[in-house]
Amino acid sequence: MSGRARLALCAAVATLAAACALLPLVDEPTWLFQATLLLAVQTGVGMAARRVPLARSLTVAAQALVTLMLLTLAFAREQALLGLVPGPEAFTYFADLLQTGTDDVSRYAIPAPLSDGIRLMLVGGVLVIGLAVDTLAVTFRSAAPAGLPLLALYSVAAGLSEGGADWLWFLVAAAGYLMLLLAEGRDRLSQWGRVFGGAPRVPGGEPGAVAPVRTGRRIGVVALGIALVVPLGLPAMNGGLLDGAGTGVGSGSGSGGTISAVNPLVSLRDSLNVDEDRQVLSLRTNTNDLSNMYLRIVSLDDFDGTTWKPSKRNITSVPDEFPTPIGLGPDIKRTEIVTRVSAANWYAQDWLPMPYPPSGVDIEGNWRYEPLGMTLVGDHGQNTRGMTYTVRSLNVQPTAEQLDSAAEPSAAIKREFTKLPSSLPEEVRQTAREVTDGANSHYEQAVKLQEFFAVTGGFQYDTQVQVGSGSNAIVRFLRDKQGFCVHFSFSMAAMARSLGIPARVAVGFAPGTPESDKSVSVGLKDAHAWPELYFEGVGWTRFEPTPTRGSVPSYTQTDAPGSTLPDVARPTQSASAVPSEAPSESESCAAGGNPELCASESPQAALAANDDGPKWYALLAWSLAGLVALLIPLSPMLWRLRTRAVRLGAHGRSEADAAPHILAVWQELTDTAWDFGIAPDDSQTPRKSAARIVRLGHLDAEAAASVHRLADAVEQVLYAPRPRPTAGLAQDVRRVVAALRSTVSRGTRIRALFMPRSTVRVVWAAAEWWSGVKARVSAARPPLRKASGQQG
Repeated sequence: MSGRARLALCAAVATLAAACALLPLVDEPTWLFQATLLLAVQTGVGMAARRVPLARSLTVAAQALVTLMLLTLAFAREQALLGLVPGPEAFTYFADLLQTGTDDVSRYAIPAPLSDGIRLMLVGGVLVIGLAVDTLAVTFRSAAPAGLPLLALYSVAAGLSEGGADWLWFLVAAAGYLMLLLAEGRDRLSQWGRVFGGAPRVPGGEPGAVAPVRTGRRIGVVALGIALVVPLGLPAMNGGLLDGAGTGVGSGSGSGGTISAVNPLVSLRDSLNVDEDRQVLSLRTNTNDLSNMYLRIVSLDDFDGTTWKPSKRNITSVPDEFPTPIGLGPDIKRTEIVTRVSAANWYAQDWLPMPYPPSGVDIEGNWRYEPLGMTLVGDHGQNTRGMTYTVRSLNVQPTAEQLDSAAEPSAAIKREFTKLPSSLPEEVRQTAREVTDGANSHYEQAVKLQEFFAVTGGFQYDTQVQVGSGSNAIVRFLRDKQGFCVHFSFSMAAMARSLGIPARVAVGFAPGTPESDKSVSVGLKDAHAWPELYFEGVGWTRFEPTPTRGSVPSYTQTDAPGSTLPDVARPTQSASAVPSEAPSESESCAAGGNPELCASESPQAALAANDDGPKWYALLAWSLAGLVALLIPLSPMLWRLRTRAVRLGAHGRSEADAAPHILAVWQELTDTAWDFGIAPDDSQTPRKSAARIVRLGHLDAEAAASVHRLADAVEQVLYAPRPRPTAGLAQDVRRVVAALRSTVSRGTRIRALFMPRSTVRVVWAAAEWWSGVKARVSAARPPLRKASGQQG
């Protein structure tokens, strides 16, 4: 088998090795067998095209065309001509299938079912990466840059995977990439002669020369071992509210997915639009009133004008008894209920769904408590998949009179939860004022806002409405009057803040459906979002602005006919508008007070309760690790710059060091030419080598004269009895470097800078050093005494 054919096979194997990291993402591995078959055909076409031989561009084009035809045959044969040639219908079908796959990715939890859309994304992605690897490593004979598409493929899988065998897939992918590098090295070095294959050891003689390829294998194994072992010794700084590879507080949603609290717009819409309303949770509770059995996942209190998201705050260990909810006074009626919750085996939510406000949770696993929303969040990969837990919660039952007579919130609460960005359009504030015109309290304003969205405003509930983005999303919703729960809750919360009412958005599930066995089934279509408004003395209070969804709270319903508000005694304007001089219970940092406002924001949300933050040595270790990670890809460039500076340094001015200086300058010239694509040929004389560099480098007359001056100086060193110092050799090299750089393409210049070919001398030097070490060790061993038949 030729060297290039072997390299092509290694490129295909390296692609499949990296693709193995995608296996945990879906529940069936059959896609990998299909990808292997199609990749084999793609690789075979490349091998045949290079054997003809075709031009490089034509080789890549032939492989791309065959790849497209293979995908058409596998996924869109009914829409293609003769089942193989794609046409407009086939491309339209591909687009629809990719869109379906994208929706499935956001909808299903890991491992997701292998739908046609996901299969196309997996198989097509592997073929595209395989084509890139084959093009770089085989067609253009540059295996090192082929690691970038392999890294991209592995990074996608590693970023989504939640399993504990990530090290295994890294080992497989790294082994495939090392095999590709060694195959290229063997192919290159084999062109230099048989000596690079390694000389056999003569019995009783000195050990033979060690091949650089064999040394490269050892270096690769050592590097791979270091890559696996070193991360185990680095301090871990994960495990918090934003733990994971950018998953935020959820990893998708829908049929088999989770609700993302960072951006619930698409997630909730996908859940509500599923064809099959799969059961997410099963409840058993001791209360007969299920209208308030909302299961809250997380609260969103940070509004940036585009979307709502949770603030970064400290979390602690789960307390045995939760503190009294913030703002809840002793005169508010409440009863404690107990609910046992069982999550489906496919439902992997990072946050724990619970009735609000919880007073205690009995659950196993690695969970942490976030005081702001009184929620539990999984730590170090913990989620709800298959969990069963018991929640003790309070059924708070305020009256309309108590809400209407609530005092002004404390300064801390109002400052924290009425913030609005300057980008919020004035139309939103103006609409809020118009809707609540005539209201005498924050409670009346809140009820008017709820009725505006749910009854009087002419809004329609529609889950097919596009989410939209930007600061004008609320304005478009108010104008079009169509949307689903996210639009209603986001808009009401923003408008409430514009009126000075502390507000936030809760994400979770609306009350489920009672079953015949007295349990309650909560399905995907029960996914919901609702606003929570704060009233001093009552705390965070649920409102329901979404029509036909959930249940309208009893404290917002009117008992007097012809009136939209409860007939209650109004407090005076001064009583409700002037803040209390004495600090309320919610301003205290004691237990049961206001823990979320006492805790400072911190991105390290997973620190223990008695921890002050990451230690200095942890930060130092991470800084050093980041520096090393930055220096590794830049090390070839840094080595070449340093080597060039040493070789062209200010020496060689005397006869004593003239020879070393001239040889070093000549070495720099040949290495620079090598970096720009002119491989050295040590079998030629300096004069012939100079002529070869001038010819292949297309050098002008001035640069050519510099090359020949360098060759003449080298010949003096090699043949003259006493070589003389020659001035200006370093300047000659720099002139030649500039001339070579001006005659090559941009890609060649970039490679010469960041991935210079001459850095292979480091491997050769390491091989030579290792051979010397082994030789010295062998020489230091005492010789074995020959057996003798005589006894002394």
